[in-house]
Amino acid sequence: MIDRIKNAVRTIPDFPKPGIQFKDITPILSDPKLLRETINLMASPWKKAGITKVVGIESRGFILGAMLADELGAGFIPIRKEGKLPFTTIKESYELEYGMDTIEMHIDALRNGDTVLIHDDVIATGGTAAAAHRLVEFTGARVGGYSFLVDLTFLNGRTRLDHDVPFEALLQY
Repeated sequence: MIDRIKNAVRTIPDFPKPGIQFKDITPILSDPKLLRETINLMASPWKKAGITKVVGIESRGFILGAMLADELGAGFIPIRKEGKLPFTTIKESYELEYGMDTIEMHIDALRNGDTVLIHDDVIATGGTAAAAHRLVEFTGARVGGYSFLVDLTFLNGRTRLDHDVPFEALLQY
C-alpha cells in the first residue's frame, strides 16, 4: 500500500519557482479509497498516544490534519499564515530557505493538558513545524508528536525538530 500511495504523489518540476521539485498530493486526495488508506496508515502510530488535538499547518495540512483528528477522536486546530484568522492570535516567525514567514493560531485554541499532534503534508526544512511547536508550547499544551505524509529527507528538516518528540512520515524522498 505504501508503494501505491508513493506512486500517486507526482513531482512537478520548477514549482512554485525554478529548482523546486514540488510533491503534489492531489492524486491521493482525489481517490477515496487511497485517501482513506493513507489516513488509516498515518493515524495508526498515534492511536494510543492520547492525542487530544491535531494542529494542521496551512493549507494542505488542513485537509489531512482534519481527517487525522477525526480518525483519532481529537479536535482540529488550524495554524495559518499571518492575518488570516479572525480572533485574537499568537504568532511565531521563522526562516524559510528564501526569507521569513509568520504563522498564527487562535490564543484560546489549546489548553494546558492538551496533547497535540503537529501535522503537515510535507516536511522540507522543518521551519514551519518548529514554529508550530513553539506556538503549541506557548499555550501550555504538550507536543505529543509530529506527523507528515512526506519527508523530503535530503533537506534535513527533522534536525530542526525536538528529537524527544515522536516523528512519523509515511513517505520519504
